Amino acid sequence: MIIKILKYIFLGFIQGVTEPLPISSSGHISVLERLFDIGKTDLNFEIVVNFGSLLAILLIYKDDIIKLIKNFFLYFKKKDKETKTDFRYCLLIVLGSIPVGIIGLLFKDVIEEKLSENFKIIGIAFLITSLFLFLVRKLDGKKKDKDLSILDSIIIGLTQVVALVPGISRSGATLIGGLFRDLDRETALKYSFMLYIPVSFGTLILGVKDLLEMNNINEFILPYGLGFIVSFIVSYFTLRWFMGVVKKGNLKYFSLYTLVLGLLILIFM
Repeated sequence: MIIKILKYIFLGFIQGVTEPLPISSSGHISVLERLFDIGKTDLNFEIVVNFGSLLAILLIYKDDIIKLIKNFFLYFKKKDKETKTDFRYCLLIVLGSIPVGIIGLLFKDVIEEKLSENFKIIGIAFLITSLFLFLVRKLDGKKKDKDLSILDSIIIGLTQVVALVPGISRSGATLIGGLFRDLDRETALKYSFMLYIPVSFGTLILGVKDLLEMNNINEFILPYGLGFIVSFIVSYFTLRWFMGVVKKGNLKYFSLYTLVLGLLILIFM
């Protein structure tokens, strides 16, 4: 039991570190499962630790989220400039989430079964992440939230689809997409994590039924709970730190890290 608890705490920590950073949480989990021979993490646990990351992101962006929700509904009554801007931003979040929602529902099982154990693909995916992080390392556009267009939303949403491949970072892909679309760094990062929220909620809702139907749920309450707590705490502080990194434009360090990791995977795995 102690080994099981330590395993889930460790994986919760890895989730917390890698989800907010542009280094692919799914790619790291696949690699660590192979290196430490800890077996495939079950889908239910992935849902639990992803929920920990989601809560951390909601806490960090709580003021923005409350304002967006409030103005979304106020728009139907007031229709002033501020409520119109926030109403439109909410619609663009939904629009940007549609591509990954559709592809995820149709092909998620195939991606998990075929790609999560193909380390050549994972290694190449890390190298692709490295290349694009290097290309955007100095980019800092001019667009703010109010300047986000429908085309921007669709393109950034499509980058999130690519991130279904282990080794392609979701936060990295959407951040890169935003920077290429001339969003400034803080705006691109915020929109990246706004897109994470509906996708993560959707995954949670779809997985709750399976979680509640676990035959041996009682023996997993403690390890799952500890994994969730660790994921939440680590995600919170990691994202806080990463926000400062993005503001300073230090993405080159993540480019170097994913380059080295990708090469090591291709050589040794």
